[in-house]
Amino acid sequence: MIKFIYTIFLAILVVLFVGLGIDTFYPGPQMPDYPVELEVEKPTIETGEDKLKEVREDYTKNKTEFRKESKTYNRNVSIISLAVAIIILILSLTYIAKIKIIADGILLGGVLTSVYSIIRGLMSENSQFRFIIVTIGLIIALVLGYIKFIKSNSE
Repeated sequence: MIKFIYTIFLAILVVLFVGLGIDTFYPGPQMPDYPVELEVEKPTIETGEDKLKEVREDYTKNKTEFRKESKTYNRNVSIISLAVAIIILILSLTYIAKIKIIADGILLGGVLTSVYSIIRGLMSENSQFRFIIVTIGLIIALVLGYIKFIKSNSE
């Protein structure tokens, strides 16, 4: 039982390591702050209707730009995390394979990192990219299943 818990714990740490590493070295765009002027129910003399309209339009423009940057950022994070997941999976099936419990935790961490990558890819809101990322995820799952369960049983 403790081996199972350790495997899950190691897998979670691998995913956190990848996710936090990406966030540390490739931070995402910052959402614009909601303007204080728009929180007032009725415009005062200092904040007339024209100024409020200008502030509202500026905020809307900044928010639209943020959404656009977020889609690109999510696509890039998806690509980075998928590449790291593939490297992790290869390492767990080759170099670390002799240390079974660690290899299993790293392998599960690689699988969960690829799930993270797919989720970030879905957030890119690009249907072609989503299809490609899910296809790559499917290929990874099939290859892993073959190598881990079929090939290893035949040896």
